[in-house]
Amino acid sequence: MMFEKRYYYLLKIQYLGFRYHGWQKQPDVLTIERMMERTFAYVLGRKNFKLLASGRTDAKVSANAAYVELFLNDEKLPENGFLELLNTNLPQDIRCLEITEVDKTFNVMDAPVSKEYIYLFSYGDKNHPFAAPYMVNIAGDLDIALMQEAARLFEGEHDFRSYAYKPNPATQTIGHITSSEIVPNTLYTANFFPEKSFVFRVNGKGFKRYQIRLMMGILFDLGQGNLTLDYLKKTLDASQEIKLTRIAQASGLLLHDVKLKK
Repeated sequence: MMFEKRYYYLLKIQYLGFRYHGWQKQPDVLTIERMMERTFAYVLGRKNFKLLASGRTDAKVSANAAYVELFLNDEKLPENGFLELLNTNLPQDIRCLEITEVDKTFNVMDAPVSKEYIYLFSYGDKNHPFAAPYMVNIAGDLDIALMQEAARLFEGEHDFRSYAYKPNPATQTIGHITSSEIVPNTLYTANFFPEKSFVFRVNGKGFKRYQIRLMMGILFDLGQGNLTLDYLKKTLDASQEIKLTRIAQASGLLLHDVKLKK
């Protein structure tokens, strides 16, 4: 049996998640991981590799910056032109920004020190349909000032059990959020976006499944006058068992940036 040599690479990628069922490969549905595996198998002409992401996004969620580790057996990637070849063969809604060789001590799951998620939204008149993959529109009015005040309450260390999807008694729900704010959207623009839109920006080391969307859901409820600021404060009190049910639509959510250990 021949000795099998393994090589390690870090990929920085971007994708529009609107037509995918999230990152993770699943039977019978299109996912980012499945599409990337198919493309690598095609351009390499072999299947002796595996991909591992630093985190998994859900269906319809996009990423401006995400990291994936490639484990490749036997031969290294070609020295010249491979990034261009990969991008030529990836679908239009997935792009690889850079490929860096790393060593076997690198752990893509452990590498992120912070992740910034954003949620794009508007309210009032219905958006142009072209905006649907990126931004959620709320019919009627929203009290943006109250939502801005509330967003700040998520900052710091809290027990986010109310914001954990189907937690069990063993689920670790204590988390620390570095920053949380709602500001006018100047990050992403398009001529079919509404004149005024907003972005919920949240930064932390890691988040539970649906956590950001549950946070956005309660902020929407607050902005629509369906609940009070005191109620939101109770959701951050570990002594209160509150089950949140409004999960904001996935299409407004975007993994904006990931900072890795240096």
